[in-house]
Amino acid sequence: MFTHIMVGANDPQESIKFYDATLGALGIKGQHVGDRAFYSHNGGHFGVGAPRDGQSATFGNGGTIGFKAETKEQVDAFHAAGCANGGRCEGKPGKRDGAPGDNYGAYLRDPIGNKICAFWTDAPK
Repeated sequence: MFTHIMVGANDPQESIKFYDATLGALGIKGQHVGDRAFYSHNGGHFGVGAPRDGQSATFGNGGTIGFKAETKEQVDAFHAAGCANGGRCEGKPGKRDGAPGDNYGAYLRDPIGNKICAFWTDAPK
C-alpha cells in the first residue's frame, strides 16, 4: 500500500540518533545520506530528515506510526532506547486493550513530537 513513510526533523542528527537506537532495537539498520536517514525492512521503508522546503518540521496530532516487533523483548528494548535517546514515553510497554489477540506495545514521541510505537501480536493474519 505504501512506498515509504517520511517524517521531518528540526535537528536531523538528534532524530537520526533516536531512530538508529529505537529501530536498531527492532533489528532495523539505517542508511545515512547527509541530513537524512532511511530504514528498510521486509519491504517497508521509513525515512527521517530535514524538510526539503526549508520550513520547520512539525508533527501530526492523532497520527501514530507503528513498527512491527518480533518479540515482547524487542518492544521493551525499543522503548528503553527511545527514552535514552531524546524521546518521551507516550505509553509504557504492556498489553493494549482493544487490540487483537495476545499483544504487547509501547509508545514514544520522537525528538520533535511524532508518535511512534513498537507492537507485537500473535493475532491471526
